[in-house]
Amino acid sequence: MNLQRYQFRCTLTFGDIYGQIMAWLIVIFLSLASALALMGASKPLYALAMVGLILVLSLPFLLFAFVTTLLNHIEFAAVDATRESSAADFEPSQPIQAL
Repeated sequence: MNLQRYQFRCTLTFGDIYGQIMAWLIVIFLSLASALALMGASKPLYALAMVGLILVLSLPFLLFAFVTTLLNHIEFAAVDATRESSAADFEPSQPIQAL
């Protein structure tokens, strides 16, 4: 039986989810603006209910978008059986630097 080894790789970058974060922030700010408008109209209960409703309804869509984006950037690559890397073989070409 020929068992093949696989390498797990995640290629997700901040640019992949930047648009989703911006869209959700816009939704949050619009809901807060409408809540402040309702607060000014002396209806604080409606204002709190509106913010809560928007958060509760938008959060599942945000999580779904993040999870599907993450799953689309996960790769499993087959590792060559003749060349198995080990910690001793690893020689970085440049020193590791903190971001």
